[in-house]
Amino acid sequence: MVTTLPYGSWPSPITAEQLATGGIRLGGPQLVGDAVWWTEGIATEGGRQAIMRSAGDVGPEGPDAAAEPVTVLPGPFNARSRVHEYGGASWTALPDAEGTPLVVFVNFEDQRVHAFREGERPRPLTPVGPEVDSAQGPSLRWADPTAVTLEDGSTEIWWICEDHTGGAEGPRAGADGAPLIERYVAAVPLDGSAAEDGSAIRRVTPASRFVAHPRVSPDGARVAWLSWEHPQMPWDGTELHVAPLLAGSAGQGEVVLGDAETSVMQPEWLDDEHLLAVCDASGWWNPWVWSADDGARQVLELDQEFAGPMWALGTTWFQVLDADTALVQYGRAAVGLGILRLTDAGGAELTPLDCPLTEITAARLRSDGLLVLAGSSPTRFAAISTARLDPSAGLSSLTVLRSSRTDAPDPAVLPTGESIEVPLPDGEMVHAIVHRPHQEGLAGREGDLPPFIARVHGGPTGHVPPVLHLPTAYYTSRGLGVVDVNYGGSTGYGRAYRNRLRGQWGVVDVEDTVAVMEHLVSEGIADGDRLAIEGGSAGGWTTLACLTRTDTFAAGASSFGVAELERFRLDTHDFESRYIDGLVGPYPERRDLYVERAPLSHVDELEVPVLLLQGEEDRIVPPSQSELFRDALAAKGIPHAYLLFAGEQHGFRRADSIIRATEGTLSFYGQVLGFSPPCVPVLELDRG
Repeated sequence: MVTTLPYGSWPSPITAEQLATGGIRLGGPQLVGDAVWWTEGIATEGGRQAIMRSAGDVGPEGPDAAAEPVTVLPGPFNARSRVHEYGGASWTALPDAEGTPLVVFVNFEDQRVHAFREGERPRPLTPVGPEVDSAQGPSLRWADPTAVTLEDGSTEIWWICEDHTGGAEGPRAGADGAPLIERYVAAVPLDGSAAEDGSAIRRVTPASRFVAHPRVSPDGARVAWLSWEHPQMPWDGTELHVAPLLAGSAGQGEVVLGDAETSVMQPEWLDDEHLLAVCDASGWWNPWVWSADDGARQVLELDQEFAGPMWALGTTWFQVLDADTALVQYGRAAVGLGILRLTDAGGAELTPLDCPLTEITAARLRSDGLLVLAGSSPTRFAAISTARLDPSAGLSSLTVLRSSRTDAPDPAVLPTGESIEVPLPDGEMVHAIVHRPHQEGLAGREGDLPPFIARVHGGPTGHVPPVLHLPTAYYTSRGLGVVDVNYGGSTGYGRAYRNRLRGQWGVVDVEDTVAVMEHLVSEGIADGDRLAIEGGSAGGWTTLACLTRTDTFAAGASSFGVAELERFRLDTHDFESRYIDGLVGPYPERRDLYVERAPLSHVDELEVPVLLLQGEEDRIVPPSQSELFRDALAAKGIPHAYLLFAGEQHGFRRADSIIRATEGTLSFYGQVLGFSPPCVPVLELDRG
């Protein structure tokens, strides 16, 4: 029997508390000896990131799924880097003859590198950086630890260092007038000698504005790494360097691939002479090989992406298995696994693997065939899983080692995503994923169409994959529709699609989002009078731009969204401080566009309520952005609410913050779109 209720008012078993505390934020796995290690975000402990491991050794046939994992890193330590503010890889573990791995990690609070063995208290390996006002936090930061074996057989750890100190000359401005920040690869001694004496840290590479992916050749003779400078972002253009390694530091090398308009990702040595990397010179991130004798050449050309945007340092998309073979991730909207084999003819062959995941964030293969995957699919929540991989026989079924959802709801309340392509007037297509309201046994009233929420991702260089996502089910199980919009500028569809947003931020993203909503209305899927929009960071910008520049939406919720550009370019962090050059134009030459595109400049055209959510400690989009927009809403008398979350940065990690934000947003939509969500506190709106 089906019960009919107004859309939006369906009772749902999925609660805000479940979103906050029932899920686990999983970090990429590592294979440490015979065990599997990973990280978990613990919302009930202030969102700290703990290092975890499997309860015992994991054999080639997989883990004991019933065994509870072991917490290796004790509280209050938090393995999280602030390099680029987004961080990335923040720890590694080294097996040794003593049997208990040595763990090195960067602690979030002080950004110092620490070392410990399980059961010990961590001890610092790097010094406290001197006070630098412009750093707005620790002045020495570390990320992406890489274990390097030296010629004498000993091991050391190389880190990417973000240095706000200015060196011997002290803090000063760079050529662009901004605070000088250097980044370089550095070797940190494991004996603790650098904890009080920074001179014990050895610089490995020359300083650049940005560096990534240091890799030493198997014979220890050469080092490869990536660099890029302002105003490029890593998906715009990077340079692949190869240099001789002399006395532990990079000698004079050369750029062998990449430039300001060509993005190279993840160099890995195949052997002493050959590097495998991913480059988008063809318009897609495809595999390339470099050697000193033959130079750089593309070995496979497909309209598929073999890499993605490097928002976090240490992100990888393939694993070298031997001098001719790699395990690769590739795809377009969805990602799959494959075996890449180099051929004698100088090319490569790709053999797809039958893997049920459509998003893969990490893949690690052990020599005995144990494959560890982090990923999700339309029917699987994000999890760390294992399988057995035989390159000749394929992949066995996955066994979940650790799921992000220990409380997965009944499939009867989960939505099914539908990927669509919406044609645009200029002949282009915009990609989106539609999630219709769904809960078995419930339906909307006859003749009604559901409210729909457009969800726009951040970045804006990002992508929403077709996977199961409980926050989506929070809405759809209540009778609300959700559509994820991969507007022009999104990754996964080649460089030309990414470049649609060049110089057009606030235009193309707005037009694409509106086109998707108009399509849903014209197809009778959504109620055109009850459309809302939400997004965070750059998605918040698109949310506010849609609200101020179009009449498509009845409401919008911006989480730590960008509201204007002139102040933002001065207040935001270094990594993205010149991002707007490519998205809008250079400043001050195109100041007119900075002003004209800003949602803050068009509040007078706004007629609908707005919800603003903001982390108090956000260095990427500071609270000033939301507060400027809040003040403009109040001055015009637009109904609004502003929720500021203490202790939160760019994204909410604490359980109480997630609950308050989730319930507040649902209450806001109910008040504006005309439904009554049960069991949710009413969010009070300031009506000016």
